[in-house]
Amino acid sequence: MNKQNLKYGKSPSKIRALFEYGKKRKQEVGDDNVYDFSIGNPSVPTPEIVNNTLISLLSSDDVNKTHSYTSSWGDLKAREAIAVYLSKTYSAKVSKDHIYITCGAAAGLTISLNALLEEGEEVILFAPYFPEYKVFIEHAKGKTIEVKPNPKTFEIDFNDFENKVNGKTKVVIINSPCNPTGVVYKEETIIKLSEILSKKEKEYGHPIYIISDEPYRELIYDDIKYPFITNYYKHSIVCYSFSKSLSLPGERIGYIALNEENEEANDLFYAICGAGRSLGFICAPSLFQNLIPHIMGVTSDISVYKKNRDLLYNGLKNIGYDAVYPDGAFYLFVKALEEDDERFSEVAKEYNLLLVPSKSFGYPGYVRVSYCVEEKVIKNSMKAFKELFERYQ
Repeated sequence: MNKQNLKYGKSPSKIRALFEYGKKRKQEVGDDNVYDFSIGNPSVPTPEIVNNTLISLLSSDDVNKTHSYTSSWGDLKAREAIAVYLSKTYSAKVSKDHIYITCGAAAGLTISLNALLEEGEEVILFAPYFPEYKVFIEHAKGKTIEVKPNPKTFEIDFNDFENKVNGKTKVVIINSPCNPTGVVYKEETIIKLSEILSKKEKEYGHPIYIISDEPYRELIYDDIKYPFITNYYKHSIVCYSFSKSLSLPGERIGYIALNEENEEANDLFYAICGAGRSLGFICAPSLFQNLIPHIMGVTSDISVYKKNRDLLYNGLKNIGYDAVYPDGAFYLFVKALEEDDERFSEVAKEYNLLLVPSKSFGYPGYVRVSYCVEEKVIKNSMKAFKELFERYQ
């Protein structure tokens, strides 16, 4: 029995554990009495075109088109649609020949890391970060190196970053908009990051890859230009999921896209195909691959999340909480009212507030509040948040 996998199975993520607790708690006291801010499960309806297209595909007599195997790396029409969209929307340097359709962004990250890493090579994460990154890196036999943020802005601390990059550095993972802070990296941040890595590549004589994890790319609420990574850094890989933008988290469909300016693009794509093969991540669900050409550029009504953000952020600030202002995603990173964020999360449960402690995100002292919930959940929770706050005064 594999001891590492046994450990993962016995110790689920804090997010999932709290989510499962919430389901049980709702059975005990009723759904309306539990304020579940645990998981990033989109709450707005899937766009009508998605459902209508799926109905049309399922109504087709051509079973070979709807349910059959595609190429291991994905259907050609789906890959063409993605390449055209990215090129048109972001002037991205991508090609259908270097796009791999995946079962969501998690599979994309896992495949990419296994394609790139040799045992012991290092992957830099910018804290706070999505906890599963560490699991993916460990499985690929890499080593996690954490870089702290600027505590005022939660942007990258570039001094710490430059000190952490060394000859063993192989990958840097970025996530913008960020889970858990909602921070969106601005163009100047991406430019500076790219310049530092280009310098370090020359110093150490080998490529250092940026993997950009982008499931929240469309979920930006303020007037911020999204800097698409392939336009700034040639050794870059994009991992995307349609889960958040289209409210399809349970369908597990996404893609990996490589930068065409990368001189290693062909071999890297072969390595990605090989990693997908060895991991069993081939031929993503064909029904949803056939959906892709019909929905590129479509999103759910993300204005709902903007309204929720404003309602939650302003409500908690008025009570007295300190929180990071989020420009995107659907998470609020709130400072815990005691040093031990895990204990604070347990205390919050007494008020039926389900808040994810931040220690597992690589930055203790906070909780993540997921606001992709019905508006009434936020409004009704304010009394509980106030009672929790007053308990600590």
